[in-house]
Amino acid sequence: MGSLDGKVGLIVGVANKRSLAWAIAQSAAREGARLVLTYQERFAEHTQELAATLDPAPELLPCDVQDDAQIDAVFARIAAAHGGLDFLVHGAAFANRDDLSNPFTDTSREGFRTALDISAYSLIALARGARPLFAARGGGSIVTLSFLGSDRVFPNYNVMGVAKAALESTVRYLAADLGPQNVRVNAVSAGPVKTLAAAGIGGFSAILGVVREKAPLRRAIDAAEVGDAAVFLLGPGGRGITGEVMMVDAGYHAVGM
Repeated sequence: MGSLDGKVGLIVGVANKRSLAWAIAQSAAREGARLVLTYQERFAEHTQELAATLDPAPELLPCDVQDDAQIDAVFARIAAAHGGLDFLVHGAAFANRDDLSNPFTDTSREGFRTALDISAYSLIALARGARPLFAARGGGSIVTLSFLGSDRVFPNYNVMGVAKAALESTVRYLAADLGPQNVRVNAVSAGPVKTLAAAGIGGFSAILGVVREKAPLRRAIDAAEVGDAAVFLLGPGGRGITGEVMMVDAGYHAVGM
Protein backbone atom coordinates (compact mmCIF):
# COMPACT_ATOMS: atom_id res chain seq x y z
CA MET A 1 0.00 0.00 0.00
CA GLY A 2 1.17 3.51 -0.85
CA SER A 3 1.08 6.41 1.56
CA LEU A 4 -1.88 7.94 -0.32
CA ASP A 5 -3.70 4.71 -1.07
CA GLY A 6 -7.41 5.40 -1.56
CA LYS A 7 -7.03 9.16 -1.08
CA VAL A 8 -8.69 11.61 -3.45
CA GLY A 9 -6.60 14.60 -4.47
CA LEU A 10 -7.06 17.70 -6.60
CA ILE A 11 -4.00 19.05 -8.41
CA VAL A 12 -4.15 22.54 -9.92
CA GLY A 13 -1.46 23.90 -12.22
CA VAL A 14 -0.37 21.13 -14.59
CA ALA A 15 0.75 22.78 -17.82
CA ASN A 16 3.17 20.30 -19.41
CA LYS A 17 5.51 17.44 -18.57
CA ARG A 18 7.99 19.78 -16.88
CA SER A 19 5.46 21.27 -14.46
CA LEU A 20 6.22 20.71 -10.79
CA ALA A 21 2.50 20.08 -10.36
CA TRP A 22 2.85 17.20 -12.82
CA ALA A 23 5.79 15.79 -10.86
CA ILE A 24 3.59 15.84 -7.76
CA ALA A 25 0.77 14.15 -9.69
CA GLN A 26 3.13 11.35 -10.72
CA SER A 27 4.38 10.85 -7.17
CA ALA A 28 0.87 10.94 -5.73
CA ALA A 29 -0.44 8.44 -8.31
CA ARG A 30 2.46 6.11 -7.54
CA GLU A 31 1.45 6.23 -3.88
CA GLY A 32 -2.11 5.16 -4.69
CA ALA A 33 -4.03 8.45 -4.89
CA ARG A 34 -7.06 8.94 -7.10
CA LEU A 35 -6.51 12.27 -8.82
CA VAL A 36 -8.48 15.10 -10.36
CA LEU A 37 -6.43 17.49 -12.50
CA THR A 38 -7.53 20.92 -13.60
CA TYR A 39 -6.28 22.62 -16.73
CA GLN A 40 -6.35 25.95 -18.50
CA GLU A 41 -7.80 25.83 -21.98
CA ARG A 42 -4.46 26.65 -23.62
CA PHE A 43 -2.89 23.62 -21.93
CA ALA A 44 -5.81 21.24 -22.43
CA GLU A 45 -4.11 19.02 -25.00
CA HIS A 46 -0.90 18.69 -22.96
CA THR A 47 -2.82 17.86 -19.79
CA GLN A 48 -4.94 15.24 -21.55
CA GLU A 49 -1.86 13.52 -22.97
CA LEU A 50 -0.16 13.45 -19.58
CA ALA A 51 -3.23 12.23 -17.72
CA ALA A 52 -3.52 9.29 -20.09
CA THR A 53 -0.13 8.01 -18.84
CA LEU A 54 -1.38 7.52 -15.27
CA ASP A 55 -3.29 4.48 -14.04
CA PRO A 56 -6.03 5.05 -13.19
CA ALA A 57 -6.33 8.06 -15.47
CA PRO A 58 -7.27 11.21 -13.53
CA GLU A 59 -10.48 13.08 -14.18
CA LEU A 60 -9.78 16.36 -16.00
CA LEU A 61 -11.70 19.55 -15.28
CA PRO A 62 -11.24 23.04 -16.74
CA CYS A 63 -10.45 25.75 -14.21
CA ASP A 64 -9.35 29.35 -14.48
CA VAL A 65 -8.36 30.25 -10.91
CA GLN A 66 -9.41 33.86 -11.51
CA ASP A 67 -13.00 32.69 -12.08
CA ASP A 68 -14.87 31.79 -8.88
CA ALA A 69 -17.66 30.12 -10.85
CA GLN A 70 -15.18 27.69 -12.41
CA ILE A 71 -13.64 26.97 -9.01
CA ASP A 72 -17.09 26.27 -7.59
CA ALA A 73 -17.85 23.95 -10.52
CA VAL A 74 -14.68 21.93 -9.87
CA PHE A 75 -15.55 21.30 -6.23
CA ALA A 76 -19.18 20.56 -7.04
CA ARG A 77 -18.01 17.89 -9.49
CA ILE A 78 -15.61 16.38 -6.93
CA ALA A 79 -18.35 16.32 -4.29
CA ALA A 80 -20.72 14.55 -6.67
CA ALA A 81 -18.14 12.02 -7.87
CA HIS A 82 -16.21 11.31 -4.68
CA GLY A 83 -18.18 12.73 -1.76
CA GLY A 84 -15.11 14.42 -0.33
CA LEU A 85 -11.48 15.39 -0.82
CA ASP A 86 -8.31 14.38 1.02
CA PHE A 87 -5.72 16.75 -0.41
CA LEU A 88 -5.21 19.76 -2.65
CA VAL A 89 -2.07 20.76 -4.56
CA HIS A 90 -1.86 24.39 -5.65
CA GLY A 91 0.60 24.98 -8.48
CA ALA A 92 -0.92 28.06 -10.09
CA ALA A 93 1.39 31.04 -10.66
CA PHE A 94 1.70 33.76 -13.27
CA ALA A 95 3.18 37.20 -13.89
CA ASN A 96 3.23 39.25 -17.06
CA ARG A 97 6.52 38.93 -18.92
CA ASP A 98 7.09 42.70 -18.90
CA ASP A 99 6.72 42.77 -15.12
CA LEU A 100 9.49 40.19 -14.84
CA SER A 101 11.94 41.72 -17.29
CA ASN A 102 11.46 45.45 -16.60
CA PRO A 103 12.95 47.22 -13.56
CA PHE A 104 10.90 46.40 -10.48
CA THR A 105 9.91 50.07 -10.03
CA ASP A 106 8.20 49.86 -13.42
CA THR A 107 5.84 47.10 -12.27
CA SER A 108 2.38 47.99 -13.53
CA ARG A 109 -0.56 48.23 -11.17
CA GLU A 110 -2.50 45.74 -13.27
CA GLY A 111 0.50 43.41 -13.48
CA PHE A 112 0.90 43.48 -9.70
CA ARG A 113 -2.76 42.70 -9.24
CA THR A 114 -2.63 39.84 -11.74
CA ALA A 115 0.46 38.24 -10.19
CA LEU A 116 -0.93 38.41 -6.66
CA ASP A 117 -4.39 37.22 -7.72
CA ILE A 118 -3.26 34.16 -9.65
CA SER A 119 -0.21 33.25 -7.59
CA ALA A 120 -1.45 33.91 -4.04
CA TYR A 121 -5.16 34.72 -3.74
CA SER A 122 -6.07 31.62 -5.74
CA LEU A 123 -4.80 29.50 -2.86
CA ILE A 124 -7.36 31.14 -0.56
CA ALA A 125 -10.16 30.63 -3.08
CA LEU A 126 -9.27 26.97 -3.58
CA ALA A 127 -8.90 26.32 0.16
CA ARG A 128 -12.34 27.84 0.74
CA GLY A 129 -13.86 25.60 -1.91
CA ALA A 130 -12.09 22.51 -0.57
CA ARG A 131 -13.04 23.12 3.07
CA PRO A 132 -16.44 21.34 3.09
CA LEU A 133 -15.00 18.43 1.09
CA PHE A 134 -12.17 18.07 3.60
CA ALA A 135 -14.75 18.13 6.40
CA ALA A 136 -16.49 15.16 4.79
CA ARG A 137 -13.22 13.22 5.22
CA GLY A 138 -12.47 14.44 8.71
CA GLY A 139 -9.62 16.68 7.57
CA GLY A 140 -7.19 17.16 4.72
CA SER A 141 -3.91 18.58 3.51
CA ILE A 142 -2.91 21.41 1.18
CA VAL A 143 0.48 21.91 -0.47
CA THR A 144 1.51 24.86 -2.61
CA LEU A 145 4.72 25.71 -4.46
CA SER A 146 7.07 28.56 -3.65
CA PHE A 147 10.66 29.67 -4.37
CA LEU A 148 13.49 31.36 -2.47
CA GLY A 149 12.74 34.55 -4.44
CA SER A 150 10.04 35.13 -1.83
CA ASP A 151 12.75 36.04 0.68
CA ARG A 152 15.76 37.06 -1.43
CA VAL A 153 16.20 39.06 -4.61
CA PHE A 154 16.77 37.06 -7.79
CA PRO A 155 17.37 38.80 -11.12
CA ASN A 156 14.26 39.11 -13.28
CA TYR A 157 12.01 37.53 -10.65
CA ASN A 158 10.62 40.87 -9.49
CA VAL A 159 6.85 40.88 -8.89
CA MET A 160 6.77 37.09 -8.72
CA GLY A 161 9.02 37.28 -5.68
CA VAL A 162 6.48 39.56 -4.02
CA ALA A 163 3.69 37.17 -5.01
CA LYS A 164 5.56 34.20 -3.52
CA ALA A 165 6.14 36.14 -0.30
CA ALA A 166 2.38 36.74 -0.14
CA LEU A 167 1.80 33.06 -0.88
CA GLU A 168 4.01 31.93 2.00
CA SER A 169 2.24 34.30 4.38
CA THR A 170 -1.06 32.94 3.10
CA VAL A 171 0.12 29.42 3.97
CA ARG A 172 0.66 30.45 7.58
CA TYR A 173 -2.69 32.23 7.93
CA LEU A 174 -4.58 29.37 6.30
CA ALA A 175 -2.79 26.88 8.52
CA ALA A 176 -3.97 28.79 11.59
CA ASP A 177 -7.49 29.20 10.22
CA LEU A 178 -8.02 25.62 9.06
CA GLY A 179 -6.01 23.75 11.69
CA PRO A 180 -8.98 23.35 14.05
CA GLN A 181 -10.74 21.46 11.22
CA ASN A 182 -7.74 19.10 10.96
CA VAL A 183 -6.59 20.66 7.68
CA ARG A 184 -2.86 21.14 7.25
CA VAL A 185 -1.38 23.78 4.91
CA ASN A 186 2.26 23.79 3.78
CA ALA A 187 4.50 24.92 0.94
CA VAL A 188 7.42 23.34 -0.86
CA SER A 189 10.03 25.94 -1.81
CA ALA A 190 11.71 24.29 -4.77
CA GLY A 191 15.13 25.11 -6.15
CA PRO A 192 15.32 26.26 -9.76
CA VAL A 193 13.98 23.67 -12.21
CA LYS A 194 13.58 24.07 -15.97
CA THR A 195 9.81 24.51 -16.15
CA LEU A 196 7.55 26.56 -18.40
CA ALA A 197 7.48 29.28 -15.75
CA ALA A 198 11.28 29.31 -15.56
CA ALA A 199 11.46 29.95 -19.29
CA GLY A 200 9.97 33.39 -18.65
CA ILE A 201 12.77 34.41 -16.28
CA GLY A 202 15.67 36.13 -18.05
CA GLY A 203 19.06 34.70 -17.12
CA PHE A 204 17.56 31.55 -15.64
CA SER A 205 20.47 29.42 -16.83
CA ALA A 206 22.87 31.64 -14.87
CA ILE A 207 20.77 31.20 -11.71
CA LEU A 208 20.80 27.45 -12.22
CA GLY A 209 24.58 27.53 -12.66
CA VAL A 210 25.10 29.39 -9.38
CA VAL A 211 22.94 26.89 -7.51
CA ARG A 212 24.88 23.97 -8.96
CA GLU A 213 28.15 25.60 -7.90
CA LYS A 214 27.16 26.82 -4.43
CA ALA A 215 24.52 24.44 -3.07
CA PRO A 216 25.85 22.03 -0.41
CA LEU A 217 24.91 19.06 -2.61
CA ARG A 218 26.71 20.72 -5.55
CA ARG A 219 23.81 20.12 -7.88
CA ALA A 220 20.38 21.39 -8.77
CA ILE A 221 17.28 19.41 -7.93
CA ASP A 222 14.95 17.56 -10.26
CA ALA A 223 11.18 17.76 -10.39
CA ALA A 224 10.72 14.26 -8.97
CA GLU A 225 12.34 15.36 -5.71
CA VAL A 226 9.71 18.08 -5.39
CA GLY A 227 7.00 15.53 -6.12
CA ASP A 228 8.22 13.17 -3.41
CA ALA A 229 8.57 15.96 -0.84
CA ALA A 230 5.03 17.13 -1.54
CA VAL A 231 3.69 13.60 -1.14
CA PHE A 232 5.45 13.38 2.23
CA LEU A 233 3.65 16.55 3.38
CA LEU A 234 0.33 15.34 1.97
CA GLY A 235 0.56 11.89 3.50
CA PRO A 236 0.73 10.42 7.01
CA GLY A 237 4.43 11.19 7.35
CA GLY A 238 3.60 14.90 7.46
CA ARG A 239 0.65 14.59 9.82
CA GLY A 240 2.26 16.83 12.45
CA ILE A 241 3.46 19.53 10.02
CA THR A 242 1.49 22.65 9.12
CA GLY A 243 2.29 26.27 8.37
CA GLU A 244 5.70 25.18 7.07
CA VAL A 245 7.76 26.14 4.03
CA MET A 246 9.87 23.07 3.24
CA MET A 247 13.05 23.86 1.32
CA VAL A 248 13.84 21.38 -1.45
CA ASP A 249 16.79 23.09 -3.09
CA ALA A 250 19.88 20.91 -2.51
CA GLY A 251 20.58 23.10 0.52
CA TYR A 252 21.18 26.33 -1.42
CA HIS A 253 19.08 28.41 1.01
CA ALA A 254 21.48 27.56 3.83
CA VAL A 255 24.64 29.11 2.36
CA GLY A 256 25.78 32.71 2.33
CA MET A 257 28.56 32.59 -0.27
